[in-house]
Amino acid sequence: MAEVARAARDPASASAGGGPRPRDEEDDGDEAAAHAGRLRVRTVFISDTHLGTPGCQARALLEFLRDVECETLYLVGDIIDGWQLKRSWYWPQAHNDVLQKLLRKARKGTRVIFVPGNHDEFARRYVAHTFGGVEVMDEAIHLTADGRRLWVTHGDHFDGVIQCAKWLAYLGDMAYEAVLKINHRFNSIRARMGLPYWSLSRYLKGKVKRAVNYISDFEGAVAAEARKRGADGVVCGHIHHAEIRDIDGVLYCNDGDWVESLTALVEHADGRLEIIDRSARMSLSPGATAEAGTVPVPVPDAAAATRTAPAETTASA
Repeated sequence: MAEVARAARDPASASAGGGPRPRDEEDDGDEAAAHAGRLRVRTVFISDTHLGTPGCQARALLEFLRDVECETLYLVGDIIDGWQLKRSWYWPQAHNDVLQKLLRKARKGTRVIFVPGNHDEFARRYVAHTFGGVEVMDEAIHLTADGRRLWVTHGDHFDGVIQCAKWLAYLGDMAYEAVLKINHRFNSIRARMGLPYWSLSRYLKGKVKRAVNYISDFEGAVAAEARKRGADGVVCGHIHHAEIRDIDGVLYCNDGDWVESLTALVEHADGRLEIIDRSARMSLSPGATAEAGTVPVPVPDAAAATRTAPAETTASA
């Protein structure tokens, strides 16, 4: 992944032609003018951006990162897709701009915490290190403004396919990539017809019984482990399915992905949690805008377990 590091340090190097490219460093005047319309929250959680793949919605992600201000930003795994980059190199300027924006946020005072996933598992060897102001952690405990302890993990350790048959996970990854390519062509036709965006993979997940059961089993396993650790809830990614719900008294939060869902989990100043959904913007005509959607959050009972958890990470209220 040395190429990614070099690209992040030197934006011009990401250009196929070697020429200069626009940077994601807004002028202070432009930045000040944009502040009025920004979303100000205490904490942001994003995962599964899959930078380095054609399916990554990097421009939508960059727009979101420009629109939001937070004290702490969690990158909950699969930020860079090492699996795809090993198969074939794909790193357009928009992906470099996202990395530059993340590093810029760290420089400007946002605490940025990176919890690697299975697609960027190469970063797990750097746990407990800091790069460009970004802290790398295997997992974390986030303390919300209202006192709840949320265990932060990517979630791949609770995926039986990843743990028991990694070759099958690689095969599934390639199949998913093929579905995304079909979906892209299909939606290009729909856009020309004035029809909204439609997700093939999301449709298949909802219709195929095994996929539904897989998601349910995953959510239950992650929530059960959070309870064992004495946490009030868990924030994870991995399955590309944004959700906030109570599972047997444990608050389960999945922040979704930036391939199709275009979702993030945010914590407001009072500890209230919401899922921000930017996918609606994909179905709008150029120049149109839409308000980000939100999902109400259940408040679970405090977990009774008291097992020792990882070192806490907190942000001031």
